[in-house]
Amino acid sequence: MPLSSSPPGQDLVKNHLMYAVREEVEILKEQIRELVEKNSQLERENTLLKTLASPEQLEKFQSRLSPEEPAPETPETPEAPGGSAV
Repeated sequence: MPLSSSPPGQDLVKNHLMYAVREEVEILKEQIRELVEKNSQLERENTLLKTLASPEQLEKFQSRLSPEEPAPETPETPEAPGGSAV
């Protein structure tokens, strides 16, 4: 049987799967956009906090990170008074 002529049931399944994949791709693209935006916001906040912190505070913070490598999934672990709201 040639590849160009498939049973109608297969075409229906193929079309449904292609639609589902396209839909999932759009959802993932939106999630990526949101994460990039959130990352940019956090980078701006981090820069601002660094400029507002005293050299002593920065040194103390760096000494907390030195014994262990900073893990990307633990940004909220440093206990700063008043939280991180800007």
